[in-house]
Amino acid sequence: MKTYKYYVYIMASGKNGTLYTGVTNDIARRSFEHKTHVNKNSFSARYNVNKLVYIEVFENPEYAILREKQIKSWSRKKKLELIESTNPDWVDRFDCLNC
Repeated sequence: MKTYKYYVYIMASGKNGTLYTGVTNDIARRSFEHKTHVNKNSFSARYNVNKLVYIEVFENPEYAILREKQIKSWSRKKKLELIESTNPDWVDRFDCLNC
């Protein structure tokens, strides 16, 4: 049986910048879409949200969706603390997806 992965992620325009929280089953593709502003009218394009700063991996899509909703409901301060708990330098994780 094939195991699928689902990702909850946070994109940012820069350190302490605009944040976008999402869920996907293909983190490389979705991050690339944010970076290249595939949809020119999207939130990501308008606010230049193009750095992948946080990732969580799930095998169950329902858990991933629940986690995304949980993070979205948090205060900005709590989201910043979450990012900095694993990525204190706000490194763009996109370049390391295939490392």
